[in-house]
Amino acid sequence: MSTNPIDAAAVAHTARLVAAVPTPLGAADADAPRIQYGPGHRLLVQRGDDELAVVGLGPTGQEHGAEFRFPAPWPRPFGDVTVSPTGDLAVFSGVHAVRAVDRTGKVHWELPHGCWSAAKCTAAHASFEEYADDPRHRRAGRGSAAFSPDGKLVWAHVRHAQDWPHEEWLVLDAADGSVLGRTRTSTVGSASAHFPHPDGSYMGLTVGEGHEDSPSLWGHWDGTDLGFERIEGVLLQDVSPSGGHFLCTDPGQWALYLHESPGAQEAGRLNARDVVPPAPGEDMARWDYEGAYPYEDGAVVSTDGHTAEPRHWLVDPSTLALRGRIVYSLPVSGSPLPAGPGLWATLAEDRTAVHLWSLADAS
Repeated sequence: MSTNPIDAAAVAHTARLVAAVPTPLGAADADAPRIQYGPGHRLLVQRGDDELAVVGLGPTGQEHGAEFRFPAPWPRPFGDVTVSPTGDLAVFSGVHAVRAVDRTGKVHWELPHGCWSAAKCTAAHASFEEYADDPRHRRAGRGSAAFSPDGKLVWAHVRHAQDWPHEEWLVLDAADGSVLGRTRTSTVGSASAHFPHPDGSYMGLTVGEGHEDSPSLWGHWDGTDLGFERIEGVLLQDVSPSGGHFLCTDPGQWALYLHESPGAQEAGRLNARDVVPPAPGEDMARWDYEGAYPYEDGAVVSTDGHTAEPRHWLVDPSTLALRGRIVYSLPVSGSPLPAGPGLWATLAEDRTAVHLWSLADAS
């Protein structure tokens, strides 16, 4: 690998616009949209205070399917949400419970858990209204949840119901919410995010603890036992299309790390300062926290995501070498976002659309 930043960084790779999908909710009163994907499905998901909007995307990303909504059981500052692959069930992870609802708002099941507030709360709140106006709950941390690709399981990161503030990772039956497997995470999280694997028996979890040693967990469910490998000081970005590897960076944004699945062993790293020249006024380049892994031999990552003109890069994960810079036909903002095999996503500058891209020379 060349250590001269000018060599590979000067090579241009053209991105082909596959689709521009209007965001279903306004940018002012909703979270930024994201793409949920797995074998056979892609969904654009956007969370507002009162509802969750979902747009079905075709297998190639070019066909836009039906748009549908789920009533939200609590406002967006109070948790996260995931949607089943078929789009018929939404699982909201909240401050005190994980709740599964259908598009009519009917509750299919609910799993109470320990409070995510930093102030110890042992009350068994029966409804959101009981703590809606409590500032300690409004500033609470949050867990997260994710469906397995076949929609049969829900993985959930929660606070322990009786032993506060210990945290657990659960595998739930998506049909009725029953707990199939559980393990303590030995984390002290303020937020978390799941990263599904094409094989539903594996799952990644990044737990933000507010310091540079915040861990990620690489979990495995064998139908009986739930276990995981703990990786200190990395944030997961995306999983390869085959599921054989996953990509990470560190909270300091110094390096990209490639890890193998299933064992989660580090297979290599790429230091930003070795291959990317610094932006004007910066002492060195730093990888952004988010990135996409759309090809087995190509990951799309970025630097300078906080600036008006972020730089996106093509990296070969098999060799962890920089292949060059991504060139777009439209202005992009922020980091490249995972969108499934063969695609990655960016947000329009005004956040009113999601753009789906592929490499122009990809087969």
